Amino acid sequence: MINSDKHSQIRFAVVVPMFNEEQGTEECIRKIIQILSSLPNDPVLIAVNDASKDETGHILSSLKDTMPGLCVIHHEKNIGYGAALITGAREAHRLGYEYVLFMDSDLTNPPEHIPRFVEKMEEGFDLIKGCRYCSGGEVRGVLYYRYIISRIGNLIAQVFFGLGLADCTNGFRAVKTKRFLDMPLRERGFPVIMEELYWAKKLGLSCASVPTTLYNRTETQRPTSFAYTPSVFWSYLKYPLYSLIFSGATK
Repeated sequence: MINSDKHSQIRFAVVVPMFNEEQGTEECIRKIIQILSSLPNDPVLIAVNDASKDETGHILSSLKDTMPGLCVIHHEKNIGYGAALITGAREAHRLGYEYVLFMDSDLTNPPEHIPRFVEKMEEGFDLIKGCRYCSGGEVRGVLYYRYIISRIGNLIAQVFFGLGLADCTNGFRAVKTKRFLDMPLRERGFPVIMEELYWAKKLGLSCASVPTTLYNRTETQRPTSFAYTPSVFWSYLKYPLYSLIFSGATK
């Protein structure tokens, strides 16, 4: 059970990068705000529109005018998921939020699990990862071959990073805002999730996991742009490999 008095001490912002998500934008924002409004932490939702070509930006702007707790930032040009995370984190830092909690824009990460992260924030961890592959975590609706590939990749990353995290590729995670902004991140796309862990190890961040569920995108949403190709595998797995090589070289 969450201690309201205790948790009111931790201030965090949820950051959701968005690109061409007009079919689910309003539902995503409303569901996250509903959960945040039930928490005593005075959290805020920062939606970063990465120069969407559809109606995502217009929907976000109209919601901002009527929805307390929603902050909207628009990129003038598309500069990628990694850059959108940094934009959101910089705004969270400007507003004085101690943690940033990153979520996907398609509700594949359940907003009702946000309080699980808050509990670990109260314990002071620098990086808190949502975990599909630990007790209480699960995957729903994802094609079996994708699950197997993800599971194998995460087992490799778990061993190479040595951070005690069973789910390294999950994008549902919270980081102390200042520690995140200290990372010299370069990745534009989703591999930034692995680049974060490379720097987390290099900077000595404390890490913890919370069980969560990953859902598949619904049929009404645009198809995922993620593809399982050799170049994609390398873009993810090079960071745990670098971590293993360079940490061994410094011993």
